[in-house]
Amino acid sequence: MNTWRNASLAVTAAAVLALTTACGQDKGNETPNGQAVGAANPAAPGNGGYGSDYGSGTANQAAAKPAGQLAVWDSKELGKVVTDSAGFTLYRFDKDTASPPKSNCEGECAKAWPVVSAGGASAAPGTDASLIGEVTRTDGTKQLTIGGWPMYRFAKDAKPGDAKGQGVGGTWFAAAPDGKKAQGGAGGDDDGGEEAGGQPADLAGLSVRKDPKLGEIVVDKNGMTVYRFKKDSAWPMKTACTGDCLKKWPVVAPVDKNDTEGILKKGFVTFDRPDGIKQQTIDCWPIYTFSGDAKPGDTNGQGVGGTWFAVSPTSKLVGAPK
Repeated sequence: MNTWRNASLAVTAAAVLALTTACGQDKGNETPNGQAVGAANPAAPGNGGYGSDYGSGTANQAAAKPAGQLAVWDSKELGKVVTDSAGFTLYRFDKDTASPPKSNCEGECAKAWPVVSAGGASAAPGTDASLIGEVTRTDGTKQLTIGGWPMYRFAKDAKPGDAKGQGVGGTWFAAAPDGKKAQGGAGGDDDGGEEAGGQPADLAGLSVRKDPKLGEIVVDKNGMTVYRFKKDSAWPMKTACTGDCLKKWPVVAPVDKNDTEGILKKGFVTFDRPDGIKQQTIDCWPIYTFSGDAKPGDTNGQGVGGTWFAVSPTSKLVGAPK
């Protein structure tokens, strides 16, 4: 009996040691003192354009409007953007698929993001007409696709040239002539210049972007800046952002370790939060995005409340006071 018990204790000890090594205690002065779970000074409620306000637009889902003769708008901020014949920006949704084409925007979603009908649509002059196609939606209607991606308008775009849907929820982006995400132009006076413009169409689940002000910071698959909360803890792994705080600071969902570029792999584990949400960590620190960041390159969450900071590739707080 004692032999079995000793063996069991040895296995338990080995498991604890392995976790300690992965999420170890070699954080130095950066390791917090075990903040309890709970919304410590939680951020105020609000989606900040995070995309949860489906149906807030004025459009209805009665009938998808035809696009007519497509055109290309050369935006200083977004680069080349596809518009319908009336000059309204067309968008694509990251939760859709292009191969095979499939729309995952139904019901209330389609009220905020009206579907573009495939009927009567023709390619913009000088673009590849073979990229124009259609997909049959669940209600039997035909939706325009470009490069396989279903096309939408945004209900809050009030006039030609508006692009208020750009970056909403980190999943909605203006469409380029080939159906990929529109990419920002070079130069300009915008903060971050070329670096802060549109990100490459296909990023790893987590990768590194060189910000002109902050240096190397982690971004998610949509190019959105990733943040850490100073009131969280890596060992033991705990979160101080719950409830309404998560509306403003959504967690980064689990990412496959092989779907990263330039990110520290040590302590790259999934955090099973007490609220049942699974969250990605870097070096065992829980990571988040910010609902106030409207587009790739934004760093509006940097320094908020003196507790939220962008994350370096090795999980350090970028720009935080020593």
